[in-house]
Amino acid sequence: MPTTLEPVVKPVITKKPKSDDDLDPGYLVICWNDPVNLMVYVTHVFQVVFGWERKKAEKKMMEVHNEGKSLLTRESLEKAEFYVHQLQKYNLHATMESDSK
Repeated sequence: MPTTLEPVVKPVITKKPKSDDDLDPGYLVICWNDPVNLMVYVTHVFQVVFGWERKKAEKKMMEVHNEGKSLLTRESLEKAEFYVHQLQKYNLHATMESDSK
């Protein structure tokens, strides 16, 4: 009966460390100011959608109010789409864009 020989050279498996170039591109979730929603309501929505503490939600709401927009988070495509849809469900003007570093 024939025997199987083991290979003389065994493959060397090395893991290449991930660099920033290897990561999936991120997507920015942006909330824009509008003349309709009250500041208290926007703060509440940020707390509900993102699970933020009131202080952080108020800070982001004030950015929206004073600067016209606020970068809320950077996420994967699917999660960014989810957050935008959640914010829009509460009638906030939210968009997403690719984070081109």
